[in-house]
Amino acid sequence: MAYEQIVTEIVDRVGVLRLNRPEKLNAWTSQMAAEIQDQINVWNNDSGIGAILVTGEGRAFCAGADIGVFSERVETNRDGQGEQLGRGGYSFPDFIRESKPTVAAINGYAVGVGLTMILPFDIRIASTSALLSIRFIKMGLMPELGSTRLLAELVGLGNATDMCLTGRMVPADEAANMGLVSAVTEPNELFNTALAKATEIANNSTPAVMMIKELLRKNPMDRDLEAVMERESLRDQIARRLPDHAEAVSAFIAKRDPEFNKRD
Repeated sequence: MAYEQIVTEIVDRVGVLRLNRPEKLNAWTSQMAAEIQDQINVWNNDSGIGAILVTGEGRAFCAGADIGVFSERVETNRDGQGEQLGRGGYSFPDFIRESKPTVAAINGYAVGVGLTMILPFDIRIASTSALLSIRFIKMGLMPELGSTRLLAELVGLGNATDMCLTGRMVPADEAANMGLVSAVTEPNELFNTALAKATEIANNSTPAVMMIKELLRKNPMDRDLEAVMERESLRDQIARRLPDHAEAVSAFIAKRDPEFNKRD
């Protein structure tokens, strides 16, 4: 499929996706969202891909939603016209949590949806020039994509409350200190650092990685420790029967690195 607002490439076992509206600081549109989800779906179904790296072209990761979308919505909502109130939300966070491992390389502004879209990612790495903001309050809007829970899970309720109620910009070092990003690098090192992390994950056993992702999605919120351990035990029994476990044992005995994800 030919895309207009993203560009993609494959580096070994890593799918690389770049948001590609640099003249608009990669401002989010519904078309961009559809293209992102479509490409990640393709890679989720490709046994040759073990991890996905997302970054932005130009000097921003994503500076939020395209203001043109807001302007059109304001007009259609005047005098009670336009969109209907409804329940529920976009399922993107669940989609990401169930996908192959995702790494975000935050190369500049990550604002509004530019931040909330990557809260369910597995790893976030920022450049020293990155600025992150859950800026919805500055537009008189609500945080979305489950961010009022996901952000609090990552940085604690106090930090999440501060960010949501002020809409302030958070520099990379502070984001690292509060746990919003796992590492900070110089801008010229960001892509290679994130790619190395994605490659390390991609070269592990993909079936085992996906089961661990499932456990991390379900177990932290479950207060029933017996249920947590039962999930772990069942998946561990499955993992013991996979070819990758046998390969790991053979590699250990032979004092070599294992070669996972071999194709028939």
